[in-house]
Formats: sequence, structure tokens, C-alpha cells
Amino acid sequence: MQKFKSEIFARRKFKKRLLFFLVGFVVMSHSNLSAQKSSIQTQKVTLAAEKMSLRDIFKAIEKQSNFFFHSVDADIEGVTVSPPSNGTIHDVLDSVLKNAPLTYSVNGRHISISKKEKPAATQSKTADKNRSVTGVVSDENGEPLPGASIVVKGSTRGVTTDADGTFKIEVSADDILEFSFIGYEMLPVKVGTQTYISIKLEPKRNELDEVTVVAFGKQKKESVIGSVTTIAPKNLKVPSSNLTTAFAGQMAGVIAYQRSGEPGADDADFYVRGITTFGVNRNPLILIDNIELTKTDLARLQPDDIASFSVMKDATATALYGARGANGVILITTKQGEEGPPKVSLRIEQSMSSPTRKVELVDPITWMQLANESVLTRNPMGFAPYTDEKIDNTINGTDPYLYPAVDWMDMLIRDNSTSSRYNIQLSGGGKAHRYYVAGALNHDNGIMKVDKRNNFNSNINNNSYSLRSNIELQVTPTTLMNVRLSGVFDDYSGPLTSGTDLFRNIIKSNSVLFPAYYPASGSYSEVRHIMFGNKDNQYYNPYAESVKGYKERNRSQMLAQVEAKQDLNFITEGLSVQAMMNISRLSQFSVSRYYTPYWYELKGINPITGEYMINNTNTGTDWLDYSEGDKETNSTLYVEAMANYNRTFGDHSVNGLLVTILRESLYANTGSLQLSLPHRNLGVSGRFTYGFSNRYFLEFNFGYNGSERFSANHRWGFFPSVGAAWNIANEKFW
Repeated sequence: MQKFKSEIFARRKFKKRLLFFLVGFVVMSHSNLSAQKSSIQTQKVTLAAEKMSLRDIFKAIEKQSNFFFHSVDADIEGVTVSPPSNGTIHDVLDSVLKNAPLTYSVNGRHISISKKEKPAATQSKTADKNRSVTGVVSDENGEPLPGASIVVKGSTRGVTTDADGTFKIEVSADDILEFSFIGYEMLPVKVGTQTYISIKLEPKRNELDEVTVVAFGKQKKESVIGSVTTIAPKNLKVPSSNLTTAFAGQMAGVIAYQRSGEPGADDADFYVRGITTFGVNRNPLILIDNIELTKTDLARLQPDDIASFSVMKDATATALYGARGANGVILITTKQGEEGPPKVSLRIEQSMSSPTRKVELVDPITWMQLANESVLTRNPMGFAPYTDEKIDNTINGTDPYLYPAVDWMDMLIRDNSTSSRYNIQLSGGGKAHRYYVAGALNHDNGIMKVDKRNNFNSNINNNSYSLRSNIELQVTPTTLMNVRLSGVFDDYSGPLTSGTDLFRNIIKSNSVLFPAYYPASGSYSEVRHIMFGNKDNQYYNPYAESVKGYKERNRSQMLAQVEAKQDLNFITEGLSVQAMMNISRLSQFSVSRYYTPYWYELKGINPITGEYMINNTNTGTDWLDYSEGDKETNSTLYVEAMANYNRTFGDHSVNGLLVTILRESLYANTGSLQLSLPHRNLGVSGRFTYGFSNRYFLEFNFGYNGSERFSANHRWGFFPSVGAAWNIANEKFW
């Protein structure tokens, strides 16, 4: 499919450190960034009075700028000075505080006023050893970092960088300066003889670069024994609204292919190491943030929201999921917020699509000649369906209604269609809480031409909306809580039958038997409906079938998840417990609206008036009828509890994991008592690993699962696996 794509990607960093507490979807419409564009060295203020108190001066500056003042152990009451009439904030503060026992520091948009430190007696003895050190702090791209912290190690003395990333601090040669900023690695630097220090801070390393997401946890990449393939989320960003269309050729051992490119019906089929199950469900187990979901939910997932994508292929990797993992497992985790200032990312795509190959049909003349030939070849005395007169008049274009030659494909199908995709993300936070909020809109059109004689559009118009909010709360130094909310909403409008069926019927339709419609002229000028052509009411008219109605389909999926992790190092090092509960709601329905076409058949031409003699051969309708499709509503509860032990003793590393799960699904509109009862699954799984010197590894996994769908004697199943590995690269002789 030919696609043309334009992408706009914008990132903005704010100076203001925001701490959000979100328990639902957040919609942010405006952020004031003016503080980023100005600093105390460039923004000017005007002071009218000749004498003013410090408090009044600070209030005047706040009114004329985006800065705020804070007093830290500083008594500013009753202090009156003569300020300059105008100037930059920097010049004004230097002037009014010059003779006062006060000083100031700037952190982003906040100006702190504090008392000047009085040199102690002990300090006077070493004053000759202290000196001023200046410098600049920048990020990995060389951009200045305003508000970065510089602290003398082992003391409370420190400063923060100005708007341009510069700083100045009094230190001695033996001091060690610790440079830090939210979301960046702390960097210690010994002063020595340096008088100017230029520092470049690096972002905190992503844990996913060193570990692989496996069943119910993470493992170091070098210690993974099972067959697990990971793919970088950036490789899944393709010009498509469907994530599954990006799988082909991206993952070893995964077979993926598309049966259709029709919007709303373009999910790819994919199998892990081929088809391993004979029956209805041959798809791999799909887990998004450890919640079992369908192929449709995976197709609607935004690649911008993915943090890790793992495919588990063998028994060692999937044993913990028991029977559910028989066809392989696709495990996806979504992004979490990271420490740092708020970051906004926006991605907009516009693409154009066309069929990969358009079926070339023979022209109507050749079609009639071949039809005659097929009859006479089998029976030379047979009756040819098309006379020479009809063929000749069709060649000459004598009359398009008496001798029609309809190109159904050109009449109903366009050469291309357009799609639009919009994605916005907001993330950030501090050490106590971090947030990731995202929203997306995908819009896809079909390639059917729209008939303006109807007051409705039967072409495919598919819209998909998604929202996601992942909040991470550091409740205590040892307690971490995650709250995840997500929703996907699909609105589809299109032809009564699928686009695939319409395309197939166009190919099979007769193009010379009748026209698509007859003109409403002469004695038929008062007819208000479309006079569709047909023959004995027995043939398929593609035009009539495409415009006689439309179908609407709506689907909504909501998930709410809360997860708590407790570190139990105070009991024994490496021990932790975790619990998670998720509730999901799915609702979908469809509605069809249509009318019955009026069929007309041409009997000839009136020799007196010269008008077409057209007969109505059925009873149609001028109004839209209505029919309801299938309605589906279900609710699923998932509960998971886990204990994990991970510890290293010298060259020996030990890991133990024990998980218990409960899953209950309830379906509405089932039509029977048995199907209306809840479906339940229980399971206990475990993993025990041992590693020696990062060279030799042993792993034992098991899954013990039960389902009420089986009889009491065959309700439970035990699925164990054992694996061993040798990392020869860590041997001394290698």
C-alpha cells in the first residue's frame, strides 16, 4: 500500500517543577510558559516611589513579572530602602539588598530571600582557602539546565543554577560538589584547583535497557533462559491506525499477515511459532499491563504508549500462564512517568492509502464475446446469450440504457483514501509521584464513492479515540502504588455489508444486462426515488447495494487498575510483595438503517413518443427501515497477588516468585441461564532461578490452573518447565 506520511514531533520543556496527583483522566488546555522565556537578568520592572519597604518592592515585582518571592528565615518587616526607578529585576534586587543583611537565590520562577551567613570564628582561619567557583550546567544536548542543584557534599551549603544554567559558589579545594537535577544522574565533582566548572548531566538510565520483561516480572537480559523476543516500540510506528499491521517481519518466530485493508476490519492475524492449537482459539495470549485482552484491544493500542513489547515463545517462558500460554504470549507494558519537568509530545500524521493491486476486469465487449464463446465451445448448437446486434450497438455506444456497458469498479470505487492520526502525551513528576497522560484520535476513510442523492454517507468512516492515565505514587520509601486508567472508543459507519463483500460482488456482477439506474424523465419525471436497474429482480446491482443504507457500530472498552508494591527489606533483604486489581468493562452494539430499492426493467422504446418503456418490477420503500445487530456487554474482574525474593550472595544469585490469580468474567445478553453465569479461572504460578557467577543458570517454572468450564475430575492442570543456560561470554578463557 502506497503511503505518504508527514510527521510533526514537538517537545517542550518547562522550567516550572509541577507535582501532579491524578486519579482520573487529565485534560490540560493551557500551560503558562512565559517564565521560560524571561529571566531576572532580562525582565524589567518600574518602581514609582522614592522610598519603599522591601515587602512592597517584592509585591511590585510579582505584579509586573512571573516571579514569586519566598522568605526563608529572613525578617524583611520594617526594612525601607530607596529603589531605582526602573531596571531589570536582577539590578533592582542587587541595589535594594546591597546594604541589607539579606541575599537572594533563584530557582526557576521562585526567588528566595534569606539572611547572609555570618562567618564563624573557625571559618576565618580557613577563609584564605575558600574561593569562588563559577560554571554552567547543561543537559545531554548541551542546553542549559535552570534550577539544577549544586551542593557541597556532607554539608547543607549549596546553590541553584540561574536561567541560563550558570552558578557561583564559595568552596575550598578539598570540597566535592554534587550536581543534580530531576530526571538526571547525580554527578560528583572534586573542586581541586578549578575555578570554572562546566558540567553535562546525563538522563537517568532506562531500566528496560538492562532487563527483559518476562512473565510477572523482569529479569536481567543475560540471565533469561526462555525464548523471549523483545522489540523496540519505535519499530512499531508505521503509517497505520492499527498496531497489528506493524508485526510482519519485525519479530522472529511470529507469523503475521493481513486479510483485508478495510478500516475497522484490518486486524492482522498473527501466530507465535505457527499454529499450535486446533480449535477456535489459535491466537497467542495477549497481556497489556498484565491484563488479558483481545486482538482488537491490541490493534487499538497506540505505539507511543508502549514502554516494552515482549513475545514469549517456548515452554520455559510461558509455563507460568499454564494452559492460557499454549499459543505463546505477547506481553506489553505501557509507559510510566519519569522524574523531571513536564514534557509534552505531539505527533500528527496524515497519510494516503491505495489498494496494493487493483483487479483488472475485461471490458464489456470482450466479456460478452467470451460468454458466447464459453457456451458455443461446449455446445456448437447452443444459444449464445448475446446477439451480434447487442455487441455491435454496445461497441458503438448507441444507447447507454438499451445497450448498457457499466464499469462498476470505476463507478463505485476511488483510487485512494486518506487517514489522520493525532497523539499527545504529557509526562513528568518528582520523586514522590510521577504521571503519564496520553490521548489519541485515529480517523480512517474507505475508498467508496459517495452518492450525493442520498442524505447519508455509506462510505466507511472509522474513528477511534483513546485515553490513558498512568500515575505512580511513592507513598512511603518502601511502598509504591500505581493507578492506571485507560479507555478506547470506536465509532464506525459504513456500508450494510462489508467493503470486502461489496468488492467481491462488483467483480461478479453483470455489466451489460442493465444500467445502474434509469433517468427520471418524461412520464417518470415525478418519481422521487432512484430507479435502479435490474433484470427479473434476480441480479445483483452493486450500485443499489452500496447506497441503499448504512451500518453504525460502536465499541467502548474501559479499564481501571490499582497496584501496590511493598518492599520488605526490613524483614530480609530482597523480599517484596505486590497486589493488583483490575476491572474492565466492554460494551458494543450495531445498528443498520436501510430502504428497499425500487427495481426497474427496460422493455423497449415507445415508437410514437420515443420515450423509454420502463416497468417497476417490485415494491420498494422511500423511507429508512431499522434493524438492530448483536449487543455485547461484559465485565471482567482480575486480582493478582505476588511474593518475590531476589538476592545475591557473592557469586550466587537466587530468585523466587510465587503468584496467585483470580479472573471472573460476566456476560450480558447471552440468552441462556448457563451462559449468564460467571466464568472463573484460578491459578497459582511460580518461578525459581539460580545463577552462579553470571555464567551458569538454572530455572524452574510451573503453572497450576483451574477453570470451572471443565468437569470436577479434569478441572486443574499442572504445567511445569525446567531450563538451564551457560553464558560462555563470561568465562575467563573467552
